[in-house]
Amino acid sequence: MLDLLALAGRFGGSTSEFRDNRRLIVPSARAFEALTALKNEFGFDSLIDITVADYLEYEGATDRFGVMYCLLKIATGERLVLKTFVNDPNPALPSAFSLWRGADWMEREVYDMFGVRFTGHPDLRRILMPDEFTAYPLRKDYPIKGRGERHNFPVITRAES
Repeated sequence: MLDLLALAGRFGGSTSEFRDNRRLIVPSARAFEALTALKNEFGFDSLIDITVADYLEYEGATDRFGVMYCLLKIATGERLVLKTFVNDPNPALPSAFSLWRGADWMEREVYDMFGVRFTGHPDLRRILMPDEFTAYPLRKDYPIKGRGERHNFPVITRAES
């Protein structure tokens, strides 16, 4: 099993564990390097998910967005979450597409919903929202009822779709 403390020391990070949930927290500047090592040296051959938590107004939080990469070593079933943080005004991380092709749509979803950009991504554009949509609807500062963006979108009937 992976020695998380040694890995945290190697990448200038920390660890967190609860039951069978193991997390490696690394600075954003070292995230891609850590992901590369986890895949190539430690055998985490499957990227299960990429997700984000918005810590706006979260008590004790010093960063705005926590980006989590959920990894799996298929041969053993070992799971690990690599977590890093990015902030406004330009939340960005290097793309993991070169490591796992499945990162393509996951990064696009994170970009579309939270506005976190992935530099080096081959086609970073909206995947869920219309291209004309200018906001990021899963950010905590986005109003529940929206900002009136939808009134300009054309209505498409079932017959037209």
